[in-house]
Amino acid sequence: MSTQPVNRGTILIVDDTPANLRVLVDYLPQQGFKVLVARSGEQALEQVRHAHPDLILLDVVMPGLDGFETCRRLKADPRTREIPIIFMTALSDTSDKIRGFEAGAVDYVLKPFKHEEILARVTTHLTLRQLQATLRETNDHLEQRVIERTAELERVLEEVEDLKNRLQAENVYLQEEIRLEHHNFREIVGSSPALLKVLEQVETVARSNSTVLVLGETGTGKELIARAIHDRSRRRDRPLVKVNCTAIAGGLVESELFGHVKGAFTGAVNRRVGRFELADGGTIFLDEIGELPPEAQVKLLRVLQEREFEPVGSSKTYQVDVRVVAATNRDLDAEVREGRFRSDLYYRLNVLPLELPPLRERLQDIAALVNFFLQRFSRDLGKEIRGVGRGTMDRLLSYHWPGNIRELKNLVERAAVLATGPILVFGDGAPLSPATTAKRTEEAEGRLIEASLERSAGVIEGPHGAAKMLGLNPNTLRSRMKRLGVKRTGRDPATK
Repeated sequence: MSTQPVNRGTILIVDDTPANLRVLVDYLPQQGFKVLVARSGEQALEQVRHAHPDLILLDVVMPGLDGFETCRRLKADPRTREIPIIFMTALSDTSDKIRGFEAGAVDYVLKPFKHEEILARVTTHLTLRQLQATLRETNDHLEQRVIERTAELERVLEEVEDLKNRLQAENVYLQEEIRLEHHNFREIVGSSPALLKVLEQVETVARSNSTVLVLGETGTGKELIARAIHDRSRRRDRPLVKVNCTAIAGGLVESELFGHVKGAFTGAVNRRVGRFELADGGTIFLDEIGELPPEAQVKLLRVLQEREFEPVGSSKTYQVDVRVVAATNRDLDAEVREGRFRSDLYYRLNVLPLELPPLRERLQDIAALVNFFLQRFSRDLGKEIRGVGRGTMDRLLSYHWPGNIRELKNLVERAAVLATGPILVFGDGAPLSPATTAKRTEEAEGRLIEASLERSAGVIEGPHGAAKMLGLNPNTLRSRMKRLGVKRTGRDPATK
């Protein structure tokens, strides 16, 4: 059974002498080569563009274009430049050989031909060309791999840089938290029914991932409630990131919340990790949410709906898993009606509303709060202050506390700094006299009842009645309304 000879390559023979052609055309195919023939330089230039041989055997002396000029033209054409050319010559002069190499030839053979020499030189240069092609292919592959690996490394380095920036930002934030911890307390002090009701709600809402809106006057401890919700949630091992919306300059709100890329605006010399990215996996507390400008409200709404955002100056979308706890001392219902707060954002925030009672509705907690603050300031000041006199405590209990717990804390701190004995006594700047305080307390209570009646459309009883809002028995509310001279609108079925 005969086997087909292996094709070792295609060779173009360019010679105008029939005898030379006959020798090569008979011998080279026997060695496994495919042979093409051209009888002139012009014919060779035409044929090589279509045949694409692997090697050319080129006679030097030919009519018309000689071998030197034919070689120069082949080497000048990018399509044929890489084909190895071996001159066939009977010229033995060294200068002719040099001319051949200068024209671009890689080798030469002398006439009359010796089969062994022809085969050796053809095989050598075809092998060299094959190795060069393999080397080029390998280099191209390696260059492509280098490009791909470089792009991959750049991407990894960018991710590492992002992670480093985030860890640095988180580290700075946690260091600030530790530093501030000395000046802020986490404990919620008190046992009044109003406070216990709030803490019961905290235990309930903490178990979910829904958004919480904490409502209450200034100084009632909204941040402490946010901390309590976070500490009792499944996110307790991740950061609670706090943002005071009133403390951020108007043009930097989006950068603070969502971060920015380098060059996003004048002065953005580095990438900044925003608070939402920093809080990923944890909780973000947006204090004074009612102060958020309209453009930031739109972006916040998107985060709440889609759980994604783009930093300022970037088109890259970041996915985040953040639980939002917001707080305000404003009436967001009224803000929505006035067009200052987006209604769709309000509905997204108001999933789990939680209203904190003012201190004037927690009077029985004042003694415990005073003792708590006294212990802290006594330790910080290195003083031994055992308590307050009965008369002083009566004055504290009769005050209406417009600044709530924050005002009480500041008052106790000031008195502790000025104290000269073991019993705390308030001097100038202390709360108002009981008579004035009682009057102001009644006025505040009357305004609170009027606001509740307005919200309930004059209804006192029932799940949406004013009594339920105030945490009072309906008969007790009617009695207080009568005593304070509060009139109601609408109709209450119980008083027909």
